[in-house]
Amino acid sequence: MSTTPPGRRLRLGLPRRAFSQVLLMQLAIAAGVAVLATGLFLAPLGDQLDDQAMRRALAIAQTTAQQPQIAAGVRETEPSPDGPVQREAERIREATGAEYVVVLDVRGVRWSHTDPQRIGGLVSTDPGEALAGHDVMEIDDGTLGRSARGKVPLRDGDGGIVGAVSVGIAYDSVRARLIHAIPGLFAYAGGALAVGALAAWLISRRVQRQTRDLAFSDIAALLAEREAMLHGIREGVVALDADGRVRLLNDEAQRLLGVGEEAVGHSPDEALGTGRTADVLAGRVAGTDLLTVRGRRVLVANRMPTDDGGAVATLRDRTELDRLGRELDSTRGLIDALRAQDHEHANRMHTLLGLLELEMYDDAVEFVGEVVGDHRATSEQVTEKIRDPLLAALLVGKATVAAERQVALWITEGTRLPDRLIDPRGLVTVVGNLVDNALDAVAGTPRARVEVELRAEGRTAVLVVRDTGPGVPPEQRELVFTEGWSTKEPPAHRERGIGLSLVRTLAERQGGSARVGEASGGGAEFTVVLPEALTEPGAEPALTGAREATGEEA
Repeated sequence: MSTTPPGRRLRLGLPRRAFSQVLLMQLAIAAGVAVLATGLFLAPLGDQLDDQAMRRALAIAQTTAQQPQIAAGVRETEPSPDGPVQREAERIREATGAEYVVVLDVRGVRWSHTDPQRIGGLVSTDPGEALAGHDVMEIDDGTLGRSARGKVPLRDGDGGIVGAVSVGIAYDSVRARLIHAIPGLFAYAGGALAVGALAAWLISRRVQRQTRDLAFSDIAALLAEREAMLHGIREGVVALDADGRVRLLNDEAQRLLGVGEEAVGHSPDEALGTGRTADVLAGRVAGTDLLTVRGRRVLVANRMPTDDGGAVATLRDRTELDRLGRELDSTRGLIDALRAQDHEHANRMHTLLGLLELEMYDDAVEFVGEVVGDHRATSEQVTEKIRDPLLAALLVGKATVAAERQVALWITEGTRLPDRLIDPRGLVTVVGNLVDNALDAVAGTPRARVEVELRAEGRTAVLVVRDTGPGVPPEQRELVFTEGWSTKEPPAHRERGIGLSLVRTLAERQGGSARVGEASGGGAEFTVVLPEALTEPGAEPALTGAREATGEEA
């Protein structure tokens, strides 16, 4: 068993750090390219040197063949080591640095050679092509070894072929030139490799800084953890690049925004359409915990810039919290109303007790009838005109709250709404928001009054809410429907500026509209038109009670 601590054992194979692995790979690539380039250069260089040697030998042979005394000597004398042909050939050989200059006749007999003893003998290679009148260049082996050769025909003054001239350049000299060029090539290749190694080191250092000196396995683990975290958390995450395009959407963000993977690569305006949600994601609206409405959802968004010029936005679903806040406000209003009713009920009971003690029984009966009749009249007035139980219950409760706040809540004579609503909860959201806004607007004013009119025109539902408050100035009649815009202080548990925006969103999703104008007697008049809000007469209403409806005062 090894006694070497695990941390000190020699690790074989590639290093773990991304920086080191990238550096080694780049060095290997640079070295391979340098070796390949050197080999590719040397291969044609050898062929080029061979060709140069053969052409040089051919040129010397041609020059020799042009000497008239050579042809005359072959024709008029006998081959001899001391003959004129041998002397002229040796002079040319020594002057040109050739390995040999051999002159032969048409029989292939040598008339000159570097070894005088070989004069008069037959040449070792076939001279037939040269004697046939053709120039020859080749690399071949002969009596003097391997050489680059040039062979040309030898002609007399009349142009007749009397022999041939063969000139050889020692192949060792060609090889020497090639070998002599190799150190220079290696020097250039080494310089290129050094430059490549320096560039590889600089690139690797940049990689090291960007990867924070992590190993590839660590980076892979971080990516896996990031994917698990992004798609596992219950908070939407939207990442944008430096150009403002969406580059990442986790599952929760897709659910909250109602988009899919096709949004990746597009700007928020292209993916979501123009609106406050796109403005928040694009950074055109600054701040923290920004509220925005997407469909029926109330979202809280925060946007954080990143070092690369992009940004990461987080989205939280505040729909449920907003609904609970609205219900809390309604509950508080009802509690206040019940507290006032309890106080009023105690007064009435004291009055009834006094009438009974005074034995004024007829007056007591009349007093009880009036009290019971008032409450019954209010409920009957609502349920007679509004057949949907959810809307009727909402308006009865709002009437109680209005009475506590010293506001008269009236259901107009023209109100008629059958129990054929397709989405009663959506209409409850719209009515609740508009009535709450109207009550806030008229609270504390003399002869405060709020009128609600609900009527059906075929399958279209029309809602009109009028109040006797200060009204909405013309320049603010579009602003009131903007997300986050409000003239009132927000309560402690939530923010304002969502309710009217949600009303218009719900109306426009059904192809309808929401607008505000001036009431005939002063104050504001909100009108909401909801096409296709009711079923055909005789059809069962397709209640969508499972769908969430939220709202808040503007």
